[in-house]
Amino acid sequence: ELIMNITELTKEIINGRRLTRDDDLSFFETADLEELAAGANEIRQALCGNAVDLCTIINGRAGKCSENCKFCAQSAHYNTGCTEVYDLLPTEDILREAKYNDQQGVLRYSIVTSGKRLSDEELDQVCESIRRIKAETDIEVCFSFGLLNEDQLRKVREAGATRAHCNLETSRGYFPEICTTHTYDQKIETLKAAVAAGLSICSGGIMGLGETLEDRVDMVFTVKELGVKSVPVNFLNPIPGTPYENNRPLTEEEARQCVAVFRFIIPDASIRLAGGRGL
Repeated sequence: ELIMNITELTKEIINGRRLTRDDDLSFFETADLEELAAGANEIRQALCGNAVDLCTIINGRAGKCSENCKFCAQSAHYNTGCTEVYDLLPTEDILREAKYNDQQGVLRYSIVTSGKRLSDEELDQVCESIRRIKAETDIEVCFSFGLLNEDQLRKVREAGATRAHCNLETSRGYFPEICTTHTYDQKIETLKAAVAAGLSICSGGIMGLGETLEDRVDMVFTVKELGVKSVPVNFLNPIPGTPYENNRPLTEEEARQCVAVFRFIIPDASIRLAGGRGL
């Protein structure tokens, strides 16, 4: 269906219309940014209110990552001068940060580890950390432990975590340009397994990898179809030594366009400004 008028579309979305891949979304390319942003803000106001959902992460294991994602400072494939390299943090360190974040009013605390996935032994250790956090704080625990299976994910849920994170990064079509050591389907399988294990899921991507607006829209439709209600929007911070070191950072206008378009497509989700927002 052809969409011509942002004001009309905004009203329709507030009244329950949802865009699909079959809609002609080319108008997003040419839409006036101020109109688009105003419409997105109206949708946010109507469907999400003014609440802000704040989350924070701790790097539970850093560096020496086996994967070759072209944007990442922690990949062992590139010489980025990533100085922070350590194995899984002990429970005391993870717990201390959780308590600090809880006291600051942070709602969600996510433990993130480098590498393709945690081993069963590492998973047991981090589950113990999660149990301690749940016993000693009120904070919600999220995690990003790579490509786990349903049994492993269930184990993390039983320890007390409520949300699994696995970014798709970009569209299916563009993903092989970014990473060849794991597949888009492996990511999707992980997200589906997390839902089967009783977890909510968090998935988004990085803007500025050389993708098109069409790729960004495609990614958001994919996370929407998976039932994601928490969508991190990262803006590439080009890291010296990575293949993307010379990528041009997004302009403020492009960043605003991304967020506004995503709000139209996934109107009731938490859209999270994640990495790169400091740019």
